[in-house]
Amino acid sequence: MKFEIKLPLFEGPFDLLLFFIERDELDIYDIPISTITNDFLEYVHQLEKMNVEVASEFILVAASLMRIKAKMLLPRPVLDEEGNEVDPREELVKHLLEYKKYKSVIKDLAEMEKNRLNREKRGNLEKEVRQLSEVVNVESELQDLDLYKLMRVLQRVIRRYELEQNKPVHQVVQYPYTISHQKSYVLEKLSKVNRFSFEELIEDKAEKIFIIFNFLAILELLQLQMITLHLGDGFNNFWIERVEGELVN
Repeated sequence: MKFEIKLPLFEGPFDLLLFFIERDELDIYDIPISTITNDFLEYVHQLEKMNVEVASEFILVAASLMRIKAKMLLPRPVLDEEGNEVDPREELVKHLLEYKKYKSVIKDLAEMEKNRLNREKRGNLEKEVRQLSEVVNVESELQDLDLYKLMRVLQRVIRRYELEQNKPVHQVVQYPYTISHQKSYVLEKLSKVNRFSFEELIEDKAEKIFIIFNFLAILELLQLQMITLHLGDGFNNFWIERVEGELVN
């Protein structure tokens, strides 16, 4: 019996480290580096066992954790320029605090975005009412009315009418042919004669769409092995012949 282990996915290595710190209620300023390194490496190994591609940033942080762990195991401490002992975890804690701060801000922004999208946009009602009142104020418009304005209005109306009249009209025409019907037409023609040329087939209707439908019908009949084709000299024509023993309805 096989047991499937489903691991949670994290946005990055610092997200994983914060998860361990919050899960075990650790002090972020005094991280037990040995414990958190083991947990981090165990998670990476589980990803590798599940054939999950491990991002390079996870590998980099794993290497940094192991380096910090090695420094803390050394008997000789690292000193700064003033002679004070340097905590190897200091840089890691700094990055974790920055990531935690940005993560909390991103969470708040995402929530604000979600709430904003759920709201209905509302315009400036006072401005809209004022614009409407200006439009319907007929008396105010009539006071400033003159022949020039009337001619401009007439010109705009005529131009709008001409645009409406000259709009392109798209008319969809359904072709009276189908591949199925043309297949039956070809087979019916073959029931009367042993073979005929493609030119004979299309000489009654020299329409481009009619030629195309007949050609597609011939290709389908050829695929179904109900007919055979013979090319003419110069490849300018070909003859359609029914297959011997094929029942033609």
